[in-house]
Amino acid sequence: MARHLKPLVQRWSSRVFSVELDGAPLYFGIREKLRGATVLPAVFSRLQKEDRCYSLLVCSWDRIRGDRFHWELRDKLLKDLPPGSDVATMSSFLPDEKGSLVKGYFFKSKAENSPLIEGILSDLEHTDPVVVCSYSQSEDGQQWTQSLWSHAEKKQMKFYVVPSEAPKHHPSALNMINSDVFYSLDEACDVLKKCGDIIPETQSVLRMLPSRVDARRKPDFPVIVIEGLDATGKTTLTESLRDTLGATLLRSPPQCLSTWRARFDREPPVIRRAFYAVGNYITAEQICQESAKSPVIVDRFWHSTAAYAIATAVTGPVSNLPHDGSEVYCWPSDLLQPSLVVLLTLDPEERTRRLRNRGLMKTDEEQELDHNKCFRDRVEEAYRRIIGPLCITVDASPSADLVLQQVLLLIRAKCHL
Repeated sequence: MARHLKPLVQRWSSRVFSVELDGAPLYFGIREKLRGATVLPAVFSRLQKEDRCYSLLVCSWDRIRGDRFHWELRDKLLKDLPPGSDVATMSSFLPDEKGSLVKGYFFKSKAENSPLIEGILSDLEHTDPVVVCSYSQSEDGQQWTQSLWSHAEKKQMKFYVVPSEAPKHHPSALNMINSDVFYSLDEACDVLKKCGDIIPETQSVLRMLPSRVDARRKPDFPVIVIEGLDATGKTTLTESLRDTLGATLLRSPPQCLSTWRARFDREPPVIRRAFYAVGNYITAEQICQESAKSPVIVDRFWHSTAAYAIATAVTGPVSNLPHDGSEVYCWPSDLLQPSLVVLLTLDPEERTRRLRNRGLMKTDEEQELDHNKCFRDRVEEAYRRIIGPLCITVDASPSADLVLQQVLLLIRAKCHL
């Protein structure tokens, strides 16, 4: 076992394991000794007697390398494993301990496939960042054990699988800062700089960076950001506000990054999020320049970047989000703050109807919005919780003219235009 994995294994029995099934995390723990009968954890209670289970956790000391390996590992498992293996997202963590989260995959298979699967896993176990576990059940099916593989030591450490309560914080919530959501330009740039040898396009992106002179300077004219899910009417409203107020209209991510968006959308979250974070700072420089001459309307800004990232990292119901007032909702200290942020909301059925009329290419997250109510709810709630400039919610159901008039009233009241 690699040297950097030893601290992880030394506290192995203190860790909690989470498996994502049907869009929600199911938890279990492990014990070196079993005292009395235990209830079977939900992850294992739905399995058949002939099923065998396995897990892979990616524990690289290099988070860029580890995230890319984890991202590519799912495709490899889906390609190599026998049909019906049901690969699910998994993580392991120490409760309430920041930086302890490791990600991986959990899957099951029939016993007759075990030689094939264990051959695949044995090859992967030689790969530095991977920790492999197998799970087997007792004859009566009432108890499962976890075997932690150790190729270097040529043995397996065995533990009893036991139930575990849901943690106080969703495991991703404690590992989100400057990983899923970036709070400074330096942190985002650091990730992109480390990708230069594997993603040549990062050099072009970094050349677009602002000078950061007066990046937090208060704008001369008001800056109004319009936020909301797709098909809530942002484009119509922002263009109407531009014409009515004689304002400049900007969009985030900025047009200058459009060439590389598809490339970075294929990357794992930490790289993709860093790319979009940098886009906010480029937009902020554009805002500084344009707000010296006229009001500025911005179609999406940091709220969108953060809300989507938080809602993607945290699964399950809205209650799994970081608590209201958490530091994850705080506005970056080095990023320009708008004068007003308007969040357009729309009845889900009406939004779906509007989406049917669109034939545009969508990101994975936008497709997820279309069919996953829990995800939509998490995104909208994350929008509302962001601290900095708060979002003022406006119902986008009425006609475009009525929505425009309502937003103009807000602008005149808040920005004195």
